[in-house]
Amino acid sequence: MTDVARLAGVSQSSVSLVLNGMTGARLSDSTRERVMLAARRLGYQLPSRASEAPAGRTIAFIIDEISTSPHPVVNLDGLRDEAWESGLLVSTHVTRSNAELEAATLDAIRRDETVLGVIYATIFTRKVIAPFRDGDKPFVLLNCFSSDKRHASIVPAERDGGAAAARHLLEHGHRHIGFINGEPWMRASADRLHGFRRALQAHGVAFDENLVRNGDWLPLTGYQLALELLRARPRPTALFCANDLMALGALEAAAELGLDVPGALSIMGYDDQELARYTHPPLSTLVLPNYEMGRKAAATLIAIARANLAPRAIKVAGPVVERGSVGRCPDEAPAAPRAAARIEPASASPRA
Repeated sequence: MTDVARLAGVSQSSVSLVLNGMTGARLSDSTRERVMLAARRLGYQLPSRASEAPAGRTIAFIIDEISTSPHPVVNLDGLRDEAWESGLLVSTHVTRSNAELEAATLDAIRRDETVLGVIYATIFTRKVIAPFRDGDKPFVLLNCFSSDKRHASIVPAERDGGAAAARHLLEHGHRHIGFINGEPWMRASADRLHGFRRALQAHGVAFDENLVRNGDWLPLTGYQLALELLRARPRPTALFCANDLMALGALEAAAELGLDVPGALSIMGYDDQELARYTHPPLSTLVLPNYEMGRKAAATLIAIARANLAPRAIKVAGPVVERGSVGRCPDEAPAAPRAAARIEPASASPRA
């Protein structure tokens, strides 16, 4: 391939794109012709990979982002384990939301006989256009869904999660609960707020929009919004943060105001990221079931491909993890906060 590139006067990556038939790449017709002519002159041929591997041996996992958040990596862990137990391997393709790269990737996968089917995933839960047509390779949507709802999709049960997290606080006697949400335009934020309100209603507690703040999933914003809520009167006895990173900021705000957690203030997170185990106190939170969603996506795809299972939408719920940041609502009136040195948390990568 290096010899072909030298003879054609192009890069080796261009040779690879041309000889692999990547139609979405930005290569001119003249470049493609030079590469093909050079390959013929040198007698170069691509190895026949389809003949080397059995048909339907792999699952293709396509994701728009994988390095900006821990969540899609855990999805991949789950689907890899499920695939391996079924005698399959997983190939991973990251498109970075590049339309041309995605089109080229889908085209290559469409022609690859070793691919049993595709799991098409997004980093944020959202509506997408189905990557394949009916009768093409089987596919499952992971953390996303199609507008017509006809295709198999695996998404988190966010409304149930929001309700379960709020219910955990309500069952500890809290009635004056502040809610620090994510960005309001995101589906995860809207659904977690919906679940929060549903739990309040079920317990006969009126929803107070003055106790709700919209954040951006980062610790510093959680810290700032928690300070706002905790300096109000009457002060909330509990805070429900829509992700663990903002809950980390809320813990810092409580420490600055001299509020004991969970004695004077309870704090509930969401996601169950690794950091939740190592805060002071360890953070009670709601599991975002990324691993289970990955396994379910792989199992569903295999059932569709091998047993002709009809596609359907599946919502996966996660449990509450009780640690040390949620306690009983204090019986006495909240004490006035005392001053303390400000501790600003480091910011981290966002994820709903």
